[in-house]
Amino acid sequence: MYTCICNAIKEADLRKAARQHRGGAESVYAKLGKRPNCGQCLEEAQYVIAEEREALAEPMVAA
Repeated sequence: MYTCICNAIKEADLRKAARQHRGGAESVYAKLGKRPNCGQCLEEAQYVIAEEREALAEPMVAA
């Protein structure tokens, strides 16, 4: 699924970049070599980035 249509940034690519780079949505976009155009995606992108980083912070629980 695309998070940013203007830059063709897929959610999976955004999540990977969020794991490798600190900062907000605009900073992570820059890591991908992109920058926001219309800006409509920034709120969703920030949510995805925060969700990914939260998941990294949680320890894995063995079943």
